[in-house]
Amino acid sequence: IAVPILKRLLVEPDVGLRRLAIMGLGNHRSIEAFDALQGVLVGVEDSSIMAEAANSIFEFGDRAIPILQELFSRSTNWLVRQTIISLLVETDQYQVLLDTLIIALGDETQTVQEAGVLALGRLLKSPLETEALARLSQLAIDPDWRIRWRTAIALSGSDAPLARQLTARLQQDEHFRVVAAALEGNSVGDRD
Repeated sequence: IAVPILKRLLVEPDVGLRRLAIMGLGNHRSIEAFDALQGVLVGVEDSSIMAEAANSIFEFGDRAIPILQELFSRSTNWLVRQTIISLLVETDQYQVLLDTLIIALGDETQTVQEAGVLALGRLLKSPLETEALARLSQLAIDPDWRIRWRTAIALSGSDAPLARQLTARLQQDEHFRVVAAALEGNSVGDRD
């Protein structure tokens, strides 16, 4: 009963009603709800609606991952991209996450880049640890202090020798926030 009503609300001019409908469709894991959400992701330009639809379609599990990956590639909106990164971090789709993060690191929006750097930390406890550490090694010498700062934070969860070496280098950085993050990350690693 609910899904047809929610689908009708998807065309309402009121953005709040459309967002509520999208959230509601995420709670009804039927093919009809999935298809409706997929339609939203293809046919809507509003970034807040697309981000909400990404959140809702994620509730459908692994079958949503290729759709989110495609949306990330297609959309250049920071909200949509950051939403998708935060969702993919919650999965065990490590290769999809890495592929997405490689795109994020090249994004022109600083916050998307930073979200990508932070998400690399998730891969430090995955089969793609070596690839993540290679990326973080490059980011540890990035000219932008904010990227180095996020790199220090991302490295905090790893006891890998290269991660410790990079953290030690970042503790000597010229920017105080980078140094603080590296020192904090080191103390977190020491407590574990």
